[in-house]
Amino acid sequence: MSGTGETVKGGRWLQLAFGVICMCMIANMQYGWTFFVNPMQERHGWERAAIQVAFTLFVVTETWLVPIEGWFVDKYGPRIVTLVGGVLCALAWVMNSYATSLTMLYVAAAVGGTGAGAVYGTCVGNSLKWFPDRRGLAAGITAMGFGAGSALTVVPIQWMIKTHGYESAFFYFGIGQGLIVCLLALFLAAPRKGEVPAVARVSQSRRDYTPGEMVRTPIFWVMYAMFVMMAAGGLMATAQLGPIAKDFKIADVPVSLLGITLPALTFAATLDRVLNGVTRPFFGWVSDHIGRENTMFLSFAIEGLGIYALSVFGSDPFAFVLLTGLVFFAWGEIYSLFPATCGDTFGTKYAATNAGLLYTAKGTAALIVPYTSLLTTWTGSWHAVFIAAAALNIIAALMALFVLKPMRAAYTKSAAVLTPAPAA
Repeated sequence: MSGTGETVKGGRWLQLAFGVICMCMIANMQYGWTFFVNPMQERHGWERAAIQVAFTLFVVTETWLVPIEGWFVDKYGPRIVTLVGGVLCALAWVMNSYATSLTMLYVAAAVGGTGAGAVYGTCVGNSLKWFPDRRGLAAGITAMGFGAGSALTVVPIQWMIKTHGYESAFFYFGIGQGLIVCLLALFLAAPRKGEVPAVARVSQSRRDYTPGEMVRTPIFWVMYAMFVMMAAGGLMATAQLGPIAKDFKIADVPVSLLGITLPALTFAATLDRVLNGVTRPFFGWVSDHIGRENTMFLSFAIEGLGIYALSVFGSDPFAFVLLTGLVFFAWGEIYSLFPATCGDTFGTKYAATNAGLLYTAKGTAALIVPYTSLLTTWTGSWHAVFIAAAALNIIAALMALFVLKPMRAAYTKSAAVLTPAPAA
């Protein structure tokens, strides 16, 4: 048994590290997008809303295809799926660098979304399998790579866009990120029987639910609706951060914080990505101790209040940096809480596919993003968009306590088990 124990202590953490680095490499495909919007608009004269359709297509393909990619992971393992994903991610940004029409931009977005979804779904699903005892923490650490992975490249990407053009940034970062994913894919593996512990602090299902069984349960659709509500506001902030700062006329205003002085947009983007990453393992760890729904209520409520405050005080550059940081800190944890809750409720065997089906809620939420530009044009400000996003977050927070929690308690009463610790 010592060999197995050694595998559990060392091997699974190494697998987690590989997954985190892969997630870091695809993070710019979503979180770096906002820096390319204004340069593309200025270069080609495309409408901002038309450009953001590409972002929506990316998120839709990144999420809605994950159940299929998750099925391949559950059946054939994580290696081949991640390898293909890395190739597609590199190809997509190379296509972006040559895109001279919206059609080509949209095709590249679909290719990139497919690749990023393959990498994302594989890494999250694999972490749920390796860490049944710490699902919140493991899913959070993995998702942290996607949330914070682009923080170190905010300044380099902006520098390359300004000095060499956005096309060069797409080309060179695309190839570099894709190559690293392909290399690490060769080392990914799923756990074999006996390689993972069977102890957990939270209630978990006695059996593994197939994807078909899961989608026939009301609990799945309650979680899906909550996921959509929460993802919509964060995706809007992710895609529109640059345009929002530009419309507030604070994008290039210097802000000093913690001894560092940067333009407001650059500072906000860097801080946002760090906090968006840190929140995922933090709230995942919290949920392992106080429960998923209690953690959801706390974080979702903070998100709603943060978005509302941004609508009121966001035109001040210092407040813009701090409040966008708060918004991203309270938003990013959905990518650890929902997969962990899904694994707890529906089991481990089909974890990649089931979590992938729930993850499609992010794609559904992305359909709302282009309309935020239109709503802003119609109303003349971002205020209505912020109020709508804040309201959705508050509703989701209340649903966590008063809808999801009692439903899960009743549903898992006979099927859930608090697994005892193994004998010493």
